[in-house]
Amino acid sequence: MIRLGICNELFEGWDFARVCRTVKDLGYEGLEIAPFTLAPKITDVPRDRLREYRRIIEEAGLRTIGLHWLLAKTEGFYLTSPDPEVRRRTADYLKALAEATSELGGTLMVFGSPKQRNLLPGVTFEAALGYAEEVFRALLPTLGSLGIDLCLEPLAPSETDFLTSIDQANTLIARLDHPNVKLHMDVKAQSSDPGGTVPDLILRHARQAGHFHAQDTNLKGPGMGAVDFGPILRALVASGYDGWVSVEVFDYSAGAEETAAQSIRCLRRELEAALAESGTAL
Repeated sequence: MIRLGICNELFEGWDFARVCRTVKDLGYEGLEIAPFTLAPKITDVPRDRLREYRRIIEEAGLRTIGLHWLLAKTEGFYLTSPDPEVRRRTADYLKALAEATSELGGTLMVFGSPKQRNLLPGVTFEAALGYAEEVFRALLPTLGSLGIDLCLEPLAPSETDFLTSIDQANTLIARLDHPNVKLHMDVKAQSSDPGGTVPDLILRHARQAGHFHAQDTNLKGPGMGAVDFGPILRALVASGYDGWVSVEVFDYSAGAEETAAQSIRCLRRELEAALAESGTAL
């Protein structure tokens, strides 16, 4: 069953408990967390504090989805660095993020972080693929033992030059060949994918995806721009996808609560219509 969640960085400056109450009151079921909203580095957050965040989330009647923006606003970490020490440090930090995800009650991590994966001078795509495989392979035992999925996010060429299509992301996923490494899909990112329209890509790939982000290509929430979410939700339902759809926005100008409210109205309306069309109840 598709469940609706939202990413917490939209609520910049809000008290954490207030975020959870608001998200629940608006009708969301889950909260996805950007680590930089908790501390500059996740290793700065004591385990008992992580458990307290989990308690607040669960007492509000929500579930923790997981973490995203894994390396955003950090220094010293880089997925495709030719420096083996940087890669080792990055792998160790990703392990710490997986442990934090587990403490928070989440089950997945989305690896986007374009600024920490771009090709550095002199690094070819094939070399970068090898470096990324090395970093993620070091993480696999931790993912397996904790039951955390790592979801690799292809991003638009305007954001990064490494893994810019689903096909490229799937190449790395196939090389890792691990049940806890999955594809992440995203409306904005897949809007520039050469493989087809967003609904077409969903029909081909969403059943194998571990997570899905929803936003308009104008960087605002669903229903706040030109993107028609009807075909997108119909494709998700038809594909058999049964994970989270999280609202992730980049333009906060309408305000956090208004953005969250408009987004869930749009997604719930289109999801209910898609389910009704398929003969399934929400």
